[in-house]
Amino acid sequence: MGKRTTKKFLIGAVGGLMASGLASLAMADGKAVYEAGCVACHAEAVAGAPKFGDAAAWKDRIARGNDALYENAIKGYTGSAGMMPPKGGFAHLSDDEVKSAVDYMVESAK
Repeated sequence: MGKRTTKKFLIGAVGGLMASGLASLAMADGKAVYEAGCVACHAEAVAGAPKFGDAAAWKDRIARGNDALYENAIKGYTGSAGMMPPKGGFAHLSDDEVKSAVDYMVESAK
């Protein structure tokens, strides 16, 4: 490898490591948010909540896309299977924190 190729490789490798580290950090935040609040309903499917890690329970929700999941989690949702209060009843959470928890739960169901 020449100097120029080595430099590009190193920049790409460092960028990739940083991106994967940021993804891991976001997932860690999502896990923390889940464990601090969401677990109350999603661990045992309370009030129609899709159970954490249950691929069948999450399948149709995931198929609607992240934007729909985020909106329902942030603004709340009432449907035939149950209800989700806005931000799971934890109004102090930021929208980004709620989104990270949703991402964490979706990943567990894939």
